Amino acid sequence: MSTIYIPTPLRRLTIGQSKVTLEGESVGAILTALDAAYPGIGERLFDEQGQVKPFINVFVNEDDMRTLQGLDTPVHPSDRISIVPAMAGGGQ
Repeated sequence: MSTIYIPTPLRRLTIGQSKVTLEGESVGAILTALDAAYPGIGERLFDEQGQVKPFINVFVNEDDMRTLQGLDTPVHPSDRISIVPAMAGGGQ
């Protein structure tokens, strides 16, 4: 089972858990399983076309899934999947 790290804004949907473990052979399968286990997460991660929203970054270990094979990126049981919302703001 892969470990999925949940960002603070989504933890209310995972009953406060900062990480969960799920099975899946690809990033897409893992994120779909995450939404099945914790309904509501999918609508925050995916756009209308079923792609990860542009302001959401998903890393497999240290690599952005977009630089790999996107949602088809293979996932192994020892992999760490991190969901990282983009940060904005700042300035003076």
